[in-house]
Amino acid sequence: MRRKTILIGLAILAAVIAAGGIYLLLGGGQRPVELRGYVGGEKIGLLDDPEVQRVLERDYKLTLDYAKAGSLDMVTADHESRDFLFPSSQTALEYYQQLYGAPDRSQIVFNTPIVLYTHRPILEAFLDAGMVTEEDGVYYMDMEALVETMEAGTTWAQLGLEELYGQVAVNTTDPVRSNSGNMFAGLLANVLCGGVADADSVEAVLPRLEAIFEKLGYMEASSSDLFDQFLKTGMGAKPIIAGYENQLLEFAVENPGDWAQLKDDIVLLFPTPTVWSSHVYIALDEAGEAGIDALLDEEVQRLAWENHGFRTEVSGTGADEDHFGVPHLAAEITQVAAMPSYAAMEKIIAALS
Repeated sequence: MRRKTILIGLAILAAVIAAGGIYLLLGGGQRPVELRGYVGGEKIGLLDDPEVQRVLERDYKLTLDYAKAGSLDMVTADHESRDFLFPSSQTALEYYQQLYGAPDRSQIVFNTPIVLYTHRPILEAFLDAGMVTEEDGVYYMDMEALVETMEAGTTWAQLGLEELYGQVAVNTTDPVRSNSGNMFAGLLANVLCGGVADADSVEAVLPRLEAIFEKLGYMEASSSDLFDQFLKTGMGAKPIIAGYENQLLEFAVENPGDWAQLKDDIVLLFPTPTVWSSHVYIALDEAGEAGIDALLDEEVQRLAWENHGFRTEVSGTGADEDHFGVPHLAAEITQVAAMPSYAAMEKIIAALS
């Protein structure tokens, strides 16, 4: 009897061990791997999203530990114990390649266009001046007209906005440190050159570009900080800023009460042309490569669009104004120019440093 009891006990133990082995084999007992890296501030909301974190941990056994940094700053930051960089442009990737060579792996995860944000009274002044036009409910800024107005030193008062001080200018992040400012500088260089700027053509317009940025004074290092200040400080402090389209879409989703109070004042303008900001993930080591597949997951891509406004393959081309509750949202981004060559951007960064 005792021998039979022992045999039954051993059989049960063997079954438990076998079941545990199968559980581990299927990944049920695997602890998530933590990847550490730097990300652009505009993506913090996405990576903080509990739904996104749940997909990464459940399906890919990953958690992400990240610190905010400007897209260009993160390239030159200390990469010790870091597995990835997640800047907001191809320029940052080319900068990385120049300094360190090809990364282990890199991939564009999603895109968002550079846009302008302003206030309703300023929109009306731009419309009256013929600088902004409306098409199918979407507002488009004529970039040549805007640059001409800034270079001429036109004041807000001359546009009929007596309550605003100083000359017409677009506030941006620091183009030497942050991607949105860097891309807006590239966009302005294209306008000044009359086409996509290259290393030769940009030389002639650098003094004009410097003069435009010299008027801005202090510039934030993070796109998220600039957008936050734009919302909080009102029309007098920052009449118009350059940023990412997704910033307003994400804000409207995450803060519906605040957006209900602001939506009659804050206006989204699409530059003609604009440029795409390509959010590229750079794997610094073999472990970091796993983050690419996880972020390209179809559910993560859907959440990136629906909750945070990043344009992905999942979003297609039909932007749903009703989903975000953001008026004047373009269904498609069609009037897009290529960014200047990396050689041209190097000269722009050096001139604005």
